Amino acid sequence: MREPTAPTDPKLDAEDVRRAVALAVAALRDADRDAQAWQARAGELDWTCRETLEHLADDLFTYAARFGLAEPPTKGPLPFRTGADRPGAPENAVFADRSAAPAGLLTLVEACGGLLAAALRSAPPGTLSYHVFGTSDPEGFAAMAIVETLVHTHDITQGLHLPWTPPADLCARTLDRLFPHVAPSSDPWRTLLWATGRSALPDRPRLTRWRWYGAPRTAADRPAAAGSAGT
Repeated sequence: MREPTAPTDPKLDAEDVRRAVALAVAALRDADRDAQAWQARAGELDWTCRETLEHLADDLFTYAARFGLAEPPTKGPLPFRTGADRPGAPENAVFADRSAAPAGLLTLVEACGGLLAAALRSAPPGTLSYHVFGTSDPEGFAAMAIVETLVHTHDITQGLHLPWTPPADLCARTLDRLFPHVAPSSDPWRTLLWATGRSALPDRPRLTRWRWYGAPRTAADRPAAAGSAGT
């Protein structure tokens, strides 16, 4: 699959979401097509690779649904009925057919990513919607979707023993938008993994608590970078 052209605008948008999802789907299409392999643990999560991919589709879909409203909610999430297939599994509103092969789940992720891209593209820039890590605008939700996509693809590729290194520019722009408290490094991807509690850096121990900050910001009001993530 040909990678979409990297944009020069530092802001994140619908095309960046499409780019992240396309790269993730391309990486995972090379995975073992045996459904049993997808029952492996996804990195250090308590979820299987299949459950994690299903969770990613759910993230993309529920983000899109917020911006399907003329006035998105700012006080709480949409009232979807959620559930889990087993204790400890992710609670989703969206589930794949139990008989679907891994390729079917990738189609679901791609479709939900497309829905989100379309919703973000049509939303006025000043639109705000609720998220537990801070009410945010379309750019913020694009960045959140990219974090979910890049990091959960990392989790899955760890479980499936596949290589996965997303583009540095996408990681750097996402860090800048959602993790302004994190000091940059020469490797934006490794820094994003550190900022989401997945690994240590040579000069920083692994985080046990982390979060992002989705509130709208401009270049003028971004806080100074600090050496550790927020709680």
